Amino acid sequence: MGWLSLPSCLRCGQKEEFTLSTEKIADKDEENAERGNWSSKTDYLLSMVGYAVGLGNVWRFPYLTYQNGGGAFLIPYTIMLALAGLPLFFMECSLGQFASLGPISVWRILPLLQGVGITMVLISTFVTIYYNVIIGYSLYYLFASFRSELPWANCDPEWADNLCSKIPIVLSCNITGQDGTTIHANYSWVESQNLTCLNETSIFANTQVPSEQYWNKKALQRSSGLDETGHIVWYLALCLLLSWIIVGAALFKGIKSSGKVVYFTAIFPYVILIVLLVRGATLEGAHEGIEYYIGRQSNFTKLMEAEVWKDAATQIFFSLSVAWGGLVALSSYNKFHNNCYSDAIFVCVTNCLTSVFAGFAIFSILGHMAFKAGKKVSEVVDSGFDLAFVAYPEALSKLPVAPLWSFLFFFMLLLLGLDSQFATVETITTTIQDLYPRLMKKMRIPMTMGLCLLLFLLGLVCVTQAGIYWVNLVDHFCAGWGILFAAVLELLGICWIYGGNRFILDIEMMIGKKSCWFWLWWRACWFFITPCLLLAILVWSLVTFEPPTYGSIEYPNWGSALGWCMIIFCLIWIPIVAVYKIIKAKGNLWQRIVICCKPTDTWGPALASHRGERYSHMIDPVKEKDIEIPTVDAYINKVE
Repeated sequence: MGWLSLPSCLRCGQKEEFTLSTEKIADKDEENAERGNWSSKTDYLLSMVGYAVGLGNVWRFPYLTYQNGGGAFLIPYTIMLALAGLPLFFMECSLGQFASLGPISVWRILPLLQGVGITMVLISTFVTIYYNVIIGYSLYYLFASFRSELPWANCDPEWADNLCSKIPIVLSCNITGQDGTTIHANYSWVESQNLTCLNETSIFANTQVPSEQYWNKKALQRSSGLDETGHIVWYLALCLLLSWIIVGAALFKGIKSSGKVVYFTAIFPYVILIVLLVRGATLEGAHEGIEYYIGRQSNFTKLMEAEVWKDAATQIFFSLSVAWGGLVALSSYNKFHNNCYSDAIFVCVTNCLTSVFAGFAIFSILGHMAFKAGKKVSEVVDSGFDLAFVAYPEALSKLPVAPLWSFLFFFMLLLLGLDSQFATVETITTTIQDLYPRLMKKMRIPMTMGLCLLLFLLGLVCVTQAGIYWVNLVDHFCAGWGILFAAVLELLGICWIYGGNRFILDIEMMIGKKSCWFWLWWRACWFFITPCLLLAILVWSLVTFEPPTYGSIEYPNWGSALGWCMIIFCLIWIPIVAVYKIIKAKGNLWQRIVICCKPTDTWGPALASHRGERYSHMIDPVKEKDIEIPTVDAYINKVE
């Protein structure tokens, strides 16, 4: 019956007991019944697209394109996709699929660098905490859109001050006097005399649009700085709780449940983007907005600036979510002979095309906003929080049926954020499953719910009045050069220590034999081009690193010190685990290092049927546990 079978809850005459275990979830056609596989390849591809396509595609890429030469920016962006993004993406997908292991246990391939996997998971955990806060912001604005008039459409005395104004207020300007001389005069006098200001001579009052004050004073209730924590903003805390309930509900059966949720959360944002683009393209001023984004305003001389190429490489690297551990985790549930090569190309191209497409939807409506305000597009465009929660909501508030467009936009942000969050939390649960396989199989639901509850409690500091400063602090330190450092070590370890040619043979066991010409490009990237590019970006990031700020507000010294402590806590496990592995090995110092640079006896395909002659010596990891992090589960097995 397959496609026509009813869900268990609708079947007559059958009664299934509720269980906290996932032991009965495995499908009959699953290849790896012990670990589990994706129900279908579509589940996997949509999960990967959802993980890669996130908020940055909407609120960062369009601004970078505009800032770095418009259409000209697509040239370095595409080149960096081929040189930096796709090679690492393909490597991580292949790595996880080959061993059917998560981002920590997969380092059986090179025990000396198992700390790199721990670093990836820890950074993902920090990012998960604040990323769901951003999803909570989207939920708050989504609920605020259920009104006949958007609350940020006007200056409400409840939260607005005397600086709030829907239109720019002119203080003074230059006019031409009767004798032909230029006079600088007060604007009220100019109006009373029915005179006209000379172009581009007006001096405006320092006002704020209603959406800006609504964001800072109403939504965030933002304090003066990190020093002033204030109270928990209760409605943001409830939105954060709701976002974690959604994540927990989607992941309570792991990939079996999240793989079905992404059919909606990964596809529907494209429907909304199309609707927003069609609506935006019909507005006055949309043409000018798109011209600024990628049209005749393109500046090809920008290609001579190193900053443009650095921005392209950085955007590609972070947009594809490589070196976070998520790609390894999601790919570890693939069947062994899945074509991970074509999957990597499909996801990477889809991600990049989505970024370009989203830019048209964003800039068409920002162009209309600039037209209505009598400003240049460059004066209204922004990125990050200011684009998502100030500039774009302000533009939407000026449209007919504004609540509808606002609802669609924030619903799209919600779905984009949830997709990425599903995969990031799955990275953490996959790590736990690798360390405690029996426990996770019997207690997946309470373990997942407990993890979500813990991360919710840790995120409460981000919904205080100083919450936005905490979000910015974690993002500034944890979502930056630390991941670049892990990626460089990952490439060097697999290609230069484990052996790039050896890794290629592993991949060919999964996707079939390929010609040497096929691997020529990948060898060039993995061995030389990609690590050199990432190393250059890493050095640049460290040299140009600046203390965190939020707008014009600087962070206290203790805040910056705390940020450094967070990233050091993530990175310090690399040397700690390396030293631990060397101490546990046998022989003199050199012999111990050599042993730690070789794969363990448990490294290889998870199933004996896939090992062939190359891995016929492999010890079944179910029977012989690898020397990793000591676990309670390992102790129980030993006792039994």
